[in-house]
Order: sequence, then C-alpha cells, then structure tokens
Amino acid sequence: MKKYFKDVSAIIWKDILSEFRTREMFSSMFLLAVLILIIFTFSIDLSKVKSLDVAPGILWVSFVFAGTIGLNRSFLNEQENDCLLGMMVTPMDRSAIYVGKMIGNFIFMTIMEIFLIPVFVVFFNLSFQYIIEICLITFMGTLGFVALGTLMSAMSASFKTREIMLPILLYPLIVPVVIASVKATGALLHGRSLESVMTWLKLLMVFDIIFLIASFIIFEYIIEE
Repeated sequence: MKKYFKDVSAIIWKDILSEFRTREMFSSMFLLAVLILIIFTFSIDLSKVKSLDVAPGILWVSFVFAGTIGLNRSFLNEQENDCLLGMMVTPMDRSAIYVGKMIGNFIFMTIMEIFLIPVFVVFFNLSFQYIIEICLITFMGTLGFVALGTLMSAMSASFKTREIMLPILLYPLIVPVVIASVKATGALLHGRSLESVMTWLKLLMVFDIIFLIASFIIFEYIIEE
C-alpha cells in the first residue's frame, strides 16, 4: 500500500511540475472560462432576465468547457512521447496511473475554479452569502467530472481526433452531474438553505461514487488498448 501511494504521488508531482514549467493547461482553462463568462454576460439582457436564473448554468458551462481542455491534455504528453508505455512497463499498479492523473486533474480544475468564482460573482453582481455551500457543490461536481473525464481522456488519447472524441464520449455521460450541480447552485443563489438541496447533493454523491469505482476498475482495460 505504501508503494501504491508513492506511485500515485509521483504521477501527481510529475504533472504539477510539468504544468508549473509551462502553465499551458491552467492559462488555457482559465482564459476560456473567463471568455465564456464575458460572452454570456454581454449577450444576455439582465434587465429582462434575472441573473440568478441564468448564472448557475453559465458557471457550470464555463467549468465543463474549461475542464475539457485540461482533460484533453491529461494524457497528451505521455501519448506523444511514449511516456505512457514506459509507465505501463514499470512495476506499478495500473490503477495508480488513473488515481494520480485524476487527482492531478482535480487539482488543476480546483485552482481554476478558485480564480474563476470571484470573477463570476463580480460579473453577475452576486453576494458571497452561500459561498461555502457553493464551494461544496463545486467540489462534488468537479470530482464527478474529473473521475469520469480522466477515464474518457485515456480512452480518447489514442485517437487522432482526440480533441473531438473526448467531448463526444464525456458530455452525454456527465449530464446527471452537471444538472445536479446547476440545480443545487441555483437553489442556493436564490437563498434556499443547504438542507433544501440535499436531494441534488445525494444525486451528486451517488454519481461521484459510481464514476470513481467504475473508472477505477475499467481503467486497466482501457489503458491496455
């Protein structure tokens, strides 16, 4: 077990150092997310449409689209430089590759969200009244997204059109997580308590567990292909 966690930590640390040197993934994710917010902000007439009605959907559209860029790059370097083959021939549990990549993707998305949420609050003139609860929903939604997204990224990495294949594979399956996240976020922004969105939180939790367990089991067979 100690070796397993050591392998996972090595993968996470490698991805973090690689991103720290280039900053390509984070900058791309953040700029796209901000661009989406700007486009929606100026394309919607907030004098006719309540900002609280559209803000949750726009926020999660930004998260999903920006997160897809990060997921697309998750296995890109390993695939192009044959590093993935090198990782597979090492005496390492294949699931450790998935766990390390998934945690790395989660860290990058979380950092992007930390910077994006204040921008979102300013653009839509919202308050920080339920910021802790919204952070909880964001955490759970992001976890489900990267759990499944990391698996789909590994599956699409071998395709020449991987930038197209990943959204095609991922978006239909991630719909329940996105809907639950949008509904729960919207309810909190409208002033409802955390207890009133427990149904959506339970749904999020169920899909997070399903995606984590299923991806953990399936990854070994996907990576060998």
